[in-house]
Amino acid sequence: MIRLKTKEDIERLKIGGNKLSEVLQETAKLIKPGILTSDLNDFAHKKIIELGGKPSFLNYSTTGVSRPYPASLCVCLNDEIVHGIPNEDPKNINDGDIVTIDAGLIYDGLFTDSALTVIVGDVPKEAKELVKRTREALQAAIKVCRVGNHIGDIGAAVQKIGQKSGFSVVEGLTGHGVGYAVHEDPYVPNEGQAGKGELIEEGLVIAIEPMFSLGGSEILLDKDGWTYKTRDGSLSAQFEHTIAVTKDGPVVLT
Repeated sequence: MIRLKTKEDIERLKIGGNKLSEVLQETAKLIKPGILTSDLNDFAHKKIIELGGKPSFLNYSTTGVSRPYPASLCVCLNDEIVHGIPNEDPKNINDGDIVTIDAGLIYDGLFTDSALTVIVGDVPKEAKELVKRTREALQAAIKVCRVGNHIGDIGAAVQKIGQKSGFSVVEGLTGHGVGYAVHEDPYVPNEGQAGKGELIEEGLVIAIEPMFSLGGSEILLDKDGWTYKTRDGSLSAQFEHTIAVTKDGPVVLT
């Protein structure tokens, strides 16, 4: 069941979203050759606490997972798509990597979620294009989040950018409702048919998260039980914002 947010909720979510944006932007500045993924997690965790929030990912559990998530930040390198664990067997970031960081924050009892992908040093032209187009897909999806449209319009906007650019839309991983919990209804797929799916209403708060790959769309789950990778080992990128739908249009909260 979709739980719409009040105007007061959205104002509170803006505050938490701004704090989460600060966490991600400051963490992204640290991404360079030689830093460990665990260093990024440690910094993000401390920053969330410093800003008066709580990390919503730490110890998060859901149906189908074997154990709670053990970190405050997800860090994915290259072929890793989502939920990369940064503090178990930490990885060294190298020149030529593309790195996705994803965090969730609880502030004043409400949840926001956001992610971005960073290019490290010198990468091939197609990797730069992948990152650029994934970011573009997020912006296109946000624009259609208007009262009277449908969830299918969001997926259609993302899919159009991916197909036009020659990239694959990663299968099986979606955006979601957010605000009162880490994950809520509705699912927000990155593929869809315009005019189909749940109605977009005033007060809807969702996390939109396009994920593209250079290769195929199929995914696999790593032995750590959390990290999803591209099955063919191709590079992937992800961008995510929490947005609220108002009578005047979409508002980016993160």
